[in-house]
Amino acid sequence: MRTRITQMLGIEKPIIQAAMGWIARSPLSSAVSNAGGMGIIETSSGELDAVRDEIVKMRALTSRPFGVNVAQAFVRDPSIVQFVIDQGVRFVTTSAGDPMKYTAMLKAAGLTVFHVVPNLAGALRAVEAGVDGLIVEGGEGGGFKNPRDVSTMVLVPQVVAAVDVPVVAAGGIVDGRSMAAAFALGAEGILMGTRMLTATECPVHDNWKRAIIAADTTDTVFLNRAGPGPALRALRTERTTRIEREGAPDGIFAEFANTQAVYFGGDLEAGVALTGQVAGRIESVKPVAEIFEETMREYAEVVAGMPR
Repeated sequence: MRTRITQMLGIEKPIIQAAMGWIARSPLSSAVSNAGGMGIIETSSGELDAVRDEIVKMRALTSRPFGVNVAQAFVRDPSIVQFVIDQGVRFVTTSAGDPMKYTAMLKAAGLTVFHVVPNLAGALRAVEAGVDGLIVEGGEGGGFKNPRDVSTMVLVPQVVAAVDVPVVAAGGIVDGRSMAAAFALGAEGILMGTRMLTATECPVHDNWKRAIIAADTTDTVFLNRAGPGPALRALRTERTTRIEREGAPDGIFAEFANTQAVYFGGDLEAGVALTGQVAGRIESVKPVAEIFEETMREYAEVVAGMPR
């Protein structure tokens, strides 16, 4: 498949992996790149020394393109842009902040920049900032969200109609059928987050993977819509159901104090496990390469079978 996304990024398959904090590191991201997609290394953990090591590991694990995400709301080091430039990566996604802040500096250094947007206003501002592409994220996706969420089905065609840069659809994308839907809406690539959580190479605890496989599509919660702080979509547990009903007593960020215990210790009641609605459509743990092969095959079958 050739789209502006594959040509711009030098990848075989127009699939980008979500930049999940602490999770999007070399074991998962190298598997994504080796399978023909775009692996992304996170920086939202703030652990830049560890991120630097992960980038070194990536170059040992794959000879294919990969990128780095800068989640602006979590940037603790003001030299983050120079840090990314110094690592020699050629592709950056920016998110959770104003695209005017870093785009010009990154592009001046020769990097390709995509910005993650949750609405049309954000998309137009990112284009004005000079980004090369957009990741357009619907409210059904997991992670931090705009409190005024819009579904992928509504948002992607609205943005595609208003901009000239290529669009990657995110939120609710899990297989070839949802990829075909995204392309029908005008996207030229897709981003997978929750599906990557259940990949064999993903380092999260099996308890989280099993909870996703057991989940229904109604087993996520949209939290903190009224603030303060960001809204987010997470796996439904006793803890997140209580937060949904009563709010987070110490603020939403306090719920991430025990992230390591949740993500890698498997205690899903110790905090918040960010998960998208597509959890209800995931039935098994598979290697990244198999997920991608099945996605591309099903995409072709769905497109070929559409009424003309």
